Order: sequence, then structure tokens, then C-alpha cells
Amino acid sequence: MQRFCLHTAQHSQYHDIQQLWGDPTESQDVPQGSSINQVERFTKIDKGCKETLPIFTFLLHENPQCQDDIDGSLLKHKTRLLWSLVADIISTVEFNQTGELLATGDKGGRVVIFQREPESKNEPNCQGEYNVYSTFQSHEPEFDYLKSLEIEEKINKIRWLPQQNAAHFLLSTNDKTIKLWKVSERDKRPEGYNLKDEEGRLKDLSTVTSLQVPVLKPMDLMVEVSPRRIFANAHTYHVNSISVNSDCETYMSADDLRINLWHLAITDRSFIFEEPEDPSNRSFFSEIISSISDVKFSHSGRYLLTRDYLTVKVWDMNMENKPIETYQVHDYLRSKLCSLYENDCIFDKFECAWNGTDSVIMTGAYNNFFRMFDRNTKRDVTLEASRESSKPRAVLKPRRVCTGGKRRKDDISVDSLDFTKKILHTAWHPAENIIAIAATNNLYIFQDKVNSEVH
Repeated sequence: MQRFCLHTAQHSQYHDIQQLWGDPTESQDVPQGSSINQVERFTKIDKGCKETLPIFTFLLHENPQCQDDIDGSLLKHKTRLLWSLVADIISTVEFNQTGELLATGDKGGRVVIFQREPESKNEPNCQGEYNVYSTFQSHEPEFDYLKSLEIEEKINKIRWLPQQNAAHFLLSTNDKTIKLWKVSERDKRPEGYNLKDEEGRLKDLSTVTSLQVPVLKPMDLMVEVSPRRIFANAHTYHVNSISVNSDCETYMSADDLRINLWHLAITDRSFIFEEPEDPSNRSFFSEIISSISDVKFSHSGRYLLTRDYLTVKVWDMNMENKPIETYQVHDYLRSKLCSLYENDCIFDKFECAWNGTDSVIMTGAYNNFFRMFDRNTKRDVTLEASRESSKPRAVLKPRRVCTGGKRRKDDISVDSLDFTKKILHTAWHPAENIIAIAATNNLYIFQDKVNSEVH
């Protein structure tokens, strides 16, 4: 089992609450060329507000005359700020097949793509950081009038298709709609049209006295993102996960009750994977905890990785009636399902990931813990991603949850777990031991300790 250390500083999409409000008489400018450990969302606060109030306090002033003056503007800023805090929460993370691009989706329906910088000439062995490459709005909020159901724009999953030409393609999905996007670069523009001027407007034909051959001239690099296909109304229930197969022609989508295997060109047929329920383990919560929250093809295309609430399972594509491997992620929570149901944590959707050789599995848990399972040695480890325990180049120490009996020094009791801190979204670099962990609005990138010492 590898040892991991923090590769780059954690990515926070916005300041702390205190920094966001700051001095209301000062405006903040957004820095250009921010890297992954610098990208932050800045909120401009208009001048004129004389005092800074707590975010969740809406009693503005005791004087009703003054309150009328500042009510609208300050509440508008607060509402906008609160929405920004929610919309910026990362909801999915995914490397492309080479690991050079890293895509994140958030609750606001946006997709942010990071690109890995090339190695420096002065430091040829120094690995580059990930900088912002492109940002686009993938989904908008919708309303299903037939079911009187609001469909939020939150990005549930992003999956890259294997690159076959200069352009990149990715699938993104919210609860109901899966979209195929094309990401391409353009660094030249055509000039010298015969019937159009430089701004694209049609010329007066009487002024055209000669013909010329249009030419391509260099321009600043522009990243273009366009939708190529939309898969709407493919699921009755919320889509939790999608995964592209190695044949580049089929992909899977999973909702709360089933896994569907689709062809990219056929939307009316699918192959369903389902495991029969064990009657001896049936309970009030059995359907909830058995709901599939994520599914991934192995890199070889032979196996399938699925995650439900308590376990992660490996399936063989040649044997769909039952999994060939089952790993307990946090079985100690089985006795706490009632309280987890009351606080809605039982409905959390955890992702899972393969390493580059399909020999190690990774998935998230509570208390900002994430778990790794070695399929060959059957060993497992629990690690933590948090500001308190993660310092640059520091080695992550294994953590252990104590369920009773003797307790070691660094053990944490199951009753002390913080269920508001959870690792729902994880990704593993396809060729290197680099992992990306999303914890609310923080993105952590960890690297294998052995490889980091080489560099």
C-alpha cells in the first residue's frame, strides 16, 4: 500500500467567511493566471455599508429609517454570497485518460477544467501544477411539469472519453440529463473573406472588384466548449454515476435501483446488472443502503466497480449475477442507521476509483476519511484529508476507527465521527500514484511518497 503526501496546496474556491466580508469599503480584484492552490472566488462588496454583520443575521439595524435604506442592498449581497457558497461546493472530480486534464463539477452546474503545466526547463524533474484551462456552464435548473419536480443543475458526474483526435470529449450529468461535450483549442482565425468584412458583416457586392484567397492568421489561444449530444429522460430515478467503457462505444449510467449499459449511438436498449438481495439481511434500510451511488469500468474493461452506502464491490463482466469481491468501507455504521436516516446522511452518494493497474480501490467515508483496498494483498488503509492533518510534503498517517474495547492513542471512536465532513468525490491519476480528493469546497491532490522523493 502506497504512502501519500500532499502534492500541492489545497484548492479553496473562496475565502473564509471573515475574509469574504472583510472591509466593505475596499473592493477586491481577481488575480489572473491562478493555479490550483491559488484559485479563489472573490466577491465584490459595494461601498457604503458601514458595518459588517454575521452572514446568518438578518436583523440589520434598530433604526427603521436606516433599515429601509440598507435592507435591499445588503440582503441582496448576503443572498448572493450564500448562493455562491453553496454553488461553489465541488460535486465531482475526474482525471482524463492521460492525467493532463482534471475536471471538477459543482452544485451550480459549472464544469472547471484544469490543465497540468509542462515541466520547467530550469527544473526538468519538477512536476507541474494544475492551472485553470476552461470553465463552462454544463447544466441549468429545469422543472419537470409532468411530475411537478424541480431538477437542480448540480453536476453529479463527469467522465472523459478516450482522446481520438486533437479535441477532447467528456460526459456530464445532473439528476436527469446526460450531455456529451467537445473541448477544442483554436489559435488561428480566417481573414480576407471576399463577401464579409473583418467583423463578419456582409459587404456591398458592388464594392467587390477582385477576389482574394482567405488566409489563417495566428490569434490568442481560445478554448471552445460545445455540446455534441444530449441524452434526456434516460432514467426514471436520479442518475448517480456514469462510466465509459474501454471500447469507446459504450457507457454505463446508474440510478438508485439499477445499472444500465448503453451504446453511445443507441438510447432505447440497455443491459441491466442486479444482485439478488439476501433475505437474511433484509431490513427497513436495506433498499437505501444497497442503492448504487457510483460505478466504474476497470482500465482493462474486464471488471466493474460499484459503490453502495456501506460497501464497494468488484464485478466480472462475464458474471453479472453476483460480485466477485466485496469490501466493507465502514461497516461500523450499521448499528447507527437509524440516526443516519434521521439526519439524511444515509442518502449520501460516495464515489469510487481504480488505480492505474486496477490493483487498488479507493473510496470516501465520513470525518474526511478515505479508504484504500489492495486487491492482491487484501490489505486496507484509512487516510484523512483535512486542513489540520495535511501540510505540504507531509506523509499521511493511517487512521483507525475504534468500535469498542481497547483504544489506541490515535484511534477515533465511532461516536466521535463528524458526519458533516465527508469525502464523496475521489479520482485517481490513470498512470501515476496521484489522487484528487474533494472535501466540500477544498480540492486536495496527494502524491505517492516514493515518487515525490525522487523529484
